[in-house]
Amino acid sequence: MQSQQIVAPGAEPEITSLHLFDQISDALLTQGFAVIPDALPTQMTSELYRYYRQLNATIFEEAGIGRKQHYHQNGRIRTDKVCWIDGTSETGRLWLDWLEMLKVHLNRRLFLGLFSIESHFAYYQKGDFYKRHLDAFRGESNRVVSLVTYLNPDWADSDGGELILYRDDNDKSGIKVLPRLGTLVIFLSEEFPHEVRPASKDRFSVASWFRINTSTADKIDPPR
Repeated sequence: MQSQQIVAPGAEPEITSLHLFDQISDALLTQGFAVIPDALPTQMTSELYRYYRQLNATIFEEAGIGRKQHYHQNGRIRTDKVCWIDGTSETGRLWLDWLEMLKVHLNRRLFLGLFSIESHFAYYQKGDFYKRHLDAFRGESNRVVSLVTYLNPDWADSDGGELILYRDDNDKSGIKVLPRLGTLVIFLSEEFPHEVRPASKDRFSVASWFRINTSTADKIDPPR
């Protein structure tokens, strides 16, 4: 059966989380990804956007690549800035609680063994980019599912800043997703290369990952 991109223009903004979680589970099972406009409840989207815009720009840090001894910054690959969500704010706590509900649902439906969640606000200034990459190298990472939520109202086609989601390593054209307010993109972290194109104005999003547990007696997961 030919896979179809899940896009729901005109979908009800107040879609229930359970129905949304079922959409996501079905899409991950059948094609490994979903693109859903107006996915989150309107109140949650508005609160994330309001909180994001109140954050002090000085708390954002230059994004890097890799972890621990492999962590480094490379402006030829990515130029965005990030602010990790730790649940100390009310908005952050509500967001992490919602992600936890999604995690439980995915485990029940798909038996993924997801254990933990990490999430951050991502800030792309005009002209920023993130070159084509995978969120997890196959068989070498504990990131299993990636989720991106966009927080950009009144975003026009001409503003750019698209996420390009490639179906595999050989895909050269990809699926182009404009970062419009409320749009959600979710995909299997090891399977889908993707990139962020430069935009003509500042671009806001929330990036999240669902992870399996690889903690041992001498290693804590996830490392930072």
